Amino acid sequence: MVRFSHSVFALPFALVATFYAGAGRPALGQVSLIVVCMVAARSFAMTFNRIADAKIDARNPRTASRPLPSGRLSLRQAWVFNIAAAAVFVLGCEAFRRWYGNPWPLRLFAPTLGLLAAYSVSKRFTSLSHFLLGTAIGFAPLAAWIAIAPDSLGLPAMLLTGAVLFWIAGFDILYACQDVEIDRRDSLFSIPARLGVAAALRISRVSHILTVALLAGFGFLSEAGWLYWSGLAVTTALLAGEQAVVRPNDLSRVNLAFFTLNGFVSILFALAAIGDLLLV
Repeated sequence: MVRFSHSVFALPFALVATFYAGAGRPALGQVSLIVVCMVAARSFAMTFNRIADAKIDARNPRTASRPLPSGRLSLRQAWVFNIAAAAVFVLGCEAFRRWYGNPWPLRLFAPTLGLLAAYSVSKRFTSLSHFLLGTAIGFAPLAAWIAIAPDSLGLPAMLLTGAVLFWIAGFDILYACQDVEIDRRDSLFSIPARLGVAAALRISRVSHILTVALLAGFGFLSEAGWLYWSGLAVTTALLAGEQAVVRPNDLSRVNLAFFTLNGFVSILFALAAIGDLLLV
């Protein structure tokens, strides 16, 4: 039900924030706690989404075979796992307070989990649900920065958060293009269902242009070197490729854009950004 590999979308950006907030030298324990909290938060978010959408997924041929709607997993089992993931996240936040004297993760755990859960119901009342998802996942680097060095929080962290927000929203719009008729039938809100696939693809492209612009701003403020800019160039090419493989009259390669290319985007950018910082 929960693919831990999906953590690859937000985790690399959280690690970028971890290293930049820690001036390239975060403690190994801090890095480990970031990974634990990120995987736990992602597991909570995905499980809550599957619980909230179980009946909707059962009516969609594309998702009817998922564990909950198909009956291979019970709601009780899903709730137990969901509560366990939330508990691990809270314990990770507490560890930042106990071991590193930083109370902010623990103070903010409740609104963080609330935001992660909010996306799962937002599609029932707003077509901007893609951007709410982007906001929830985009807070990953901001949260990591707060966990490592809250006193240094500033514009670079905001730019990184904005970049992830528009990146996530852009590819979530692409993904939603598969379910236009299902969303309209079930009175669910999405940009493709409301505006049509062609218009949705244009909004997705603008979102990814904003992603590149915000990452460039982050690089300028961080006085990045050649490795960072090389990584951003590759990231830009991957995002362009992602947009190129999805067309209004051909959605057959949405999964290629969603799973494969986006995985490369986050990992390659993170390696370049962190590597550039360590070379200084």
